Amino acid sequence: MIILKTPDEIAVMALASRVVAETLAVLTKAVRPGITTDELDRLAEEEIRSRGARPAFKGYRSYPKTLCASVNEQVVHGIPSKRVLKEGDIIGLDLGAIVDGFYGDSAVTVVVGQAIERSARLVRVTEEAMYLGIKQAVVGHRLSDISHVIQQHVESAGYSVVTEFVGHGIGRQLHEEPQVPNYGKPGQGPRLQAGMVLAIEPMVNMGKAAVKVLEDRWTAVTADGSLSAHFEHTIAIQPSGPPRILSQL
Repeated sequence: MIILKTPDEIAVMALASRVVAETLAVLTKAVRPGITTDELDRLAEEEIRSRGARPAFKGYRSYPKTLCASVNEQVVHGIPSKRVLKEGDIIGLDLGAIVDGFYGDSAVTVVVGQAIERSARLVRVTEEAMYLGIKQAVVGHRLSDISHVIQQHVESAGYSVVTEFVGHGIGRQLHEEPQVPNYGKPGQGPRLQAGMVLAIEPMVNMGKAAVKVLEDRWTAVTADGSLSAHFEHTIAIQPSGPPRILSQL
């Protein structure tokens, strides 16, 4: 069931999403060669709690950390550890926060140190795909209009869209209906309505689309070992005009 949010509920979600955005901004500046993903996780939790919010991921389905830190071939849900970041790595930083029972969720992918062009291009195309999808999130469009433009942009660049993981509705739960795939034909699925709040999040592989989940039951990696990038924003569909990006500073 798709749950439409009231303006007051969206206002609270905007607060939760701002906590996420501010925390991601701090983490992005902290990313450098030599730092561990555990250190980034501790920083993420400190930043979220210092703003009066609670981490959304920690304890969710027994997930052990605040941050999902996915490095290089890791697609999503990488568990922070003693892994040390190296020059030229890329890292997906994905986190959520809870304020007054409502969730915010966002992700960025960051190049560690000096950018390598092939990695930087993957990151750039993935972010572009997210924003193209967001532009489709207007009243009267169909859900798959978002999905289609994301897939089209990614594949035109020679990359693959991950199909095992998708975007989602968000509100009083981290994951609500509807699911928001990053692939599909246009003009399908429910018609978009004002008050829908969605997490739009393309996950893009440099190689083939297939992924596998490691023995920790969380970390998803590309099956062919290619690099992967991930971006996400929480957005609210407005009565008219473009959506409001809640998780953008």
